[in-house]
Order: sequence, then C-alpha cells, then structure tokens
Amino acid sequence: MPSRRDAIADDLRDRIATGRLKPGERLPSESHLATQYRVSTPTLRSALAALQVEGLVEKVHGKGNFVRRPLRRITYIGGGRTLDGQAAADSALRVTVRTTRIRARGHLSTLLKVPASSPLTEFLCLSHEGERPHNLARIYVPCDLAPAAALREPLPYEGVTTWLTRLRPPPTEVRERVGVRLPTPEEASTLHISPALAVLALTRQTADITGRVVEAALLVLPGDRADAVFTTHYLIDEKETEG
Repeated sequence: MPSRRDAIADDLRDRIATGRLKPGERLPSESHLATQYRVSTPTLRSALAALQVEGLVEKVHGKGNFVRRPLRRITYIGGGRTLDGQAAADSALRVTVRTTRIRARGHLSTLLKVPASSPLTEFLCLSHEGERPHNLARIYVPCDLAPAAALREPLPYEGVTTWLTRLRPPPTEVRERVGVRLPTPEEASTLHISPALAVLALTRQTADITGRVVEAALLVLPGDRADAVFTTHYLIDEKETEG
C-alpha cells in the first residue's frame, strides 16, 4: 500500500500528465494542498520534493510551486569546442558571458598545469531558454592567450567560441572527464534547480601540439535535460586489411 506521500505525488503526477494541471500553472499553496489531502505540511512538502526531483514541479522562492514547462534537451558532443554542443547554435538558447581575471589555485593549477597564482581569464557562460537558466560553464585560459578586449568590454559567446578555435598553435588534444553528482548550493541557485537533482559534470582539458594546456572548462548540465555523446574513431591498419 503506497504511503500518503506517494499517493499525493501519484495524484499530482496524474493531474499533470492529463493536463488538468498545465505547464507554468501555479499549484495551490502548500497549506491548501495539505488541507486538501488531509496530511501534515511536512508530508505534503515531501511529495512535492519527489516531483521536483522528477522535473515535474519547480519551487520558485517567494512565489510558490509551479508545474514545470517542458525543457529543451541539449546534446553535448564529446571533443567539442563549444559550451553545449549542438544546442549552442540554437536560437532558442541565449548565452550570457561574464569575463573575469583570476589567479590559479588548487584544482585549476592542476587542470591547467600552471604554478599557483598564475593569471587566468575566466569566462562564465550561462545559457538561458527564455528567462530560465539552462546550463552553466566556466572556461579558463592563461591570460597571455586571452584577447585583451575580453576584459575591457563584454565578449559575446560566439566571440569566445570563435576565438578558442583560432588559438596558435592550434589545439590538438581534448581530454574530457564525465561524472554525475549533486549540484553545489551555488550551482543549484544559479540554475534554479533542486539541490536533489543530479547534474552531469564535465571537465574538459585542451592542449596544443607542444603539450601546453590552452583551455580548461567545467560544465554543469542538469541531469533532466542533458545527453552526452562520445564517438570513438578507430585507425585501421591497411596492411592488416590487405592480408
């Protein structure tokens, strides 16, 4: 027999699936729902939390709980040079860029293979679908490689990606590590997601022909809207095929 929490979640899930609760619609207040289902407020909130994890409901601070609108899924292409692969070119996604000069510390020193306190340029890229934050990326490059104009005036996302493809010497190797984890409090707040929603975390490290790391990127993609595709190309020995 399902618990009261599960029964409430099932009922609200059914109302959303059948259209009785429509995308973007505000749910009744938590106190009203608790009275309607004859449960305590903590039990009601537990049911809503389950729907938030599933991506069906979102809680907006100071406004209440809303049926979540369908979110655009993004496909990150492994070895790519852009924030979110194919979706970066989609006009429905708007990317804002904030550029800051920082000093390498901790994991950034290791990732970029530079001494601690080395100057870096950080590009904080936040993608939006309408007014809703969609995904987040932090791109780091040594300051001597970053365009000077980037710190004087805002650089559009297209300008960042174009510039990255024109590095000299050109990038020759991309290493990527993919993991699944819970978001940090800052990531959950920035992306307006539940702290209980897992994110796809990608760490990208790009080196040139000399072995120097010319770019490192930390990408955070909410798990309810992201796919990562990695393709392996095998080199075939022509002598073996002839035999």
